[in-house]
Amino acid sequence: MSGFAAIAGAVADGELVAHFGDAFREQRRLAEGSALAPLGDRTVIEVAGPERLTWLDSITSQAVGHLAPGASTELLVLDPQGRVEHAAGVLDDGSSTWLIADAGDAEALASWLTRMKFRTQATVEVRADLVPVGFVDGGAAAASASAAAFAPHGMPLVWADPWQQVSAGGHQYAEIAAHPAADFAWRVAILTEEAASGLAASLDHEALAGLLAAEALRVAAWRPRWATEVDERSLPHESDWIRSAVHLNKGCYRGQETVAKVHNLGHPPRRLAALHLDGSDAVLPDPGAPVFAGDDEVGHLTSVARHHEDGPIALAILSRRAPVGDLVVRADGIDIAASQQVIVPADAGATADVPRLTRLSRRPSAPDPRDSGVGA
Repeated sequence: MSGFAAIAGAVADGELVAHFGDAFREQRRLAEGSALAPLGDRTVIEVAGPERLTWLDSITSQAVGHLAPGASTELLVLDPQGRVEHAAGVLDDGSSTWLIADAGDAEALASWLTRMKFRTQATVEVRADLVPVGFVDGGAAAASASAAAFAPHGMPLVWADPWQQVSAGGHQYAEIAAHPAADFAWRVAILTEEAASGLAASLDHEALAGLLAAEALRVAAWRPRWATEVDERSLPHESDWIRSAVHLNKGCYRGQETVAKVHNLGHPPRRLAALHLDGSDAVLPDPGAPVFAGDDEVGHLTSVARHHEDGPIALAILSRRAPVGDLVVRADGIDIAASQQVIVPADAGATADVPRLTRLSRRPSAPDPRDSGVGA
């Protein structure tokens, strides 16, 4: 990727750099803010035109109609039943809105947006010439990435992941005082290919991290993404995505009715959980591996990583009725013990304060003469 994959020691598959020789060391340096991670699994989309923000506001889950230049957020595109179809980080620079999407979703998202333009004064373009690079804010890496960031309209393009805290209009289902996202100060700088190649050449080998490191930090922060936590049934409630990608008080958009009904009156049918896996067998299961409670299959893994402090960890989508205790992951004929930490509780939703109807009196009423057969 623009010079990153060509660096000695890089283990790459095309544009995807898994690691640069030592995934655990890279992860530690990435976490402390002293390394950059080229994100070949992300793609940038540019939306331009005077009506871009009000238009995006009207068709997505997030309130972006008045997004200030330099402000970051994220949005979801939902189907009419409220299921997640597309997801993207959002950054506006005053002239264009920049969407950061998972690479496997970018073309489909851009095509859907193009179909939805009608007479809107907006253009949509997949920018394959731009390179996203991730880092944790607050360290030495931030300055080098920000200095190299693309600034087509005078403002460097650096997206701040909103997952770190509950966004305005959002809601957190996780019932935890110290959410792991609080330490996840994730940023993505958007670079031109030339700038990315120059940055790669200028950096010490110790200042680079691969996707394995970036994914481990994401999983530890319980952060969902389209490529892993989304399937054909996914509702944003199930992965606590209302926390950062849904504005519950904005106007109508496709899927909004389901979002409101589940949040206010119902419960999502599935729930995301964090799993700490037994590492004694040295088997790291793949995403999709089934999760069991006793003999009952209750869900499957969505993301798996080896964390430099926590060891083997995973995210799993489970049935709402799955028990809260320890579970088992089955991989390659091996049962792996999994300690569960609830992210979305089984009683998530139903937040509306609906008044209870007054019970009718149980006292017997006067007999109805029609019941006696009189006049029949």
